[in-house]
Amino acid sequence: MKRHTLAVGIEFIGTRYRGWQRQEEVVGVQAVIEKALSTIANEPIELIAAGRTDAGVHAGNMIAHFTTTAERTAYSWLRGANSMLPDDIALRWLTPMPEHFHARFSAIARRYRYITLNQPYRPAILRHQVTHEFAPLDIEQMIAASRLLVGTHDFSSFRAAACQSNQPVRTVSHADLFRHGSYLVLDIQADGFLHHMVRNIMGALFAIGRHEMSIADLSTLMAARDRKLAPPTAAADGLYFINAYYPDEFQSLLPDIPLTPLWLNLPA
Repeated sequence: MKRHTLAVGIEFIGTRYRGWQRQEEVVGVQAVIEKALSTIANEPIELIAAGRTDAGVHAGNMIAHFTTTAERTAYSWLRGANSMLPDDIALRWLTPMPEHFHARFSAIARRYRYITLNQPYRPAILRHQVTHEFAPLDIEQMIAASRLLVGTHDFSSFRAAACQSNQPVRTVSHADLFRHGSYLVLDIQADGFLHHMVRNIMGALFAIGRHEMSIADLSTLMAARDRKLAPPTAAADGLYFINAYYPDEFQSLLPDIPLTPLWLNLPA
């Protein structure tokens, strides 16, 4: 029987999960979706994603793929899976792809947004969906510091001890930090990310915003390539995987959808 390659866009709130990856003793997002898709396909489904999110991290358009011999319409896949998934996970879209498409290895860039609510009182409605900073922050200094991240650098100072990547050099194509009402948004895109890289970067930017570090200190920290010298890791609550990008032969086949979090109403 012919096998089909299907790409799917996934939205989830990661608060209740120990990250994306399937694990033996704890619940990961991957395993929950695979169970639903396997039921629809009436065969085991293995889902491969563009990235691996940490425990508590969210996604608005995590791109993944799977192969199957099952003949189903996109409507059947989506309606069927979403009817079985918990209310904090949903499939946004599904589309057939060439058999050589690979959600992880074909990707040329990945993009995250880190959302901070900077106000005196803690949020209730957006609890666990933003990181809360109650004290005033020096946003201009944080913005100036974020510009140092753009380009090709060794990000060892922002790499978790458990990171399994073969090397720490990454190319950041943009790192746009801006205020949006009471929110502070870091929109960052790179060819790849190290374990905890975005959260460790935000930890340093928060330290600069509180005047615990200077912009020059950030340059020194990057050059030191030593995680032990860096400020604490920022919370997972505010981090969203928002998209992955591919060569034109694949990107042209994927839907162009609004980027999350949708409640912020940010430009693409």
